[in-house]
Amino acid sequence: MKLYGIPNCNTVKKARNWLEIHNIAYDFHDFKKLGIDEAALSDWLTQLSWEKLVNRNGMTWRGLDENTKFQVKDNASAILLMLNKPSIIKRPVLVKDGKVLCLGFDEATYRKCFER
Repeated sequence: MKLYGIPNCNTVKKARNWLEIHNIAYDFHDFKKLGIDEAALSDWLTQLSWEKLVNRNGMTWRGLDENTKFQVKDNASAILLMLNKPSIIKRPVLVKDGKVLCLGFDEATYRKCFER
């Protein structure tokens, strides 16, 4: 299992803490330092809409000029933006065996996800 995010993000910290408290092993992928590849983004976009994966409520989105925001209208344009600005990806992204288990962090959702 892999958790994608940025270590100083409060939501990522909550998810990591929850996983550690519940003794759930995971690898952490810091996409600010390690980046993210197009294949992973394309795979995630077969499971989620670009509107969910691109964090349009965050500081990175708010810092974009209106023209750049306007150009993000489909998977291809969202992938280009996420490759260039990985901090725009909603985080964390929890993935196991290629399947996105959770996007963002909500304790009830994580609990439900791991009850199976």
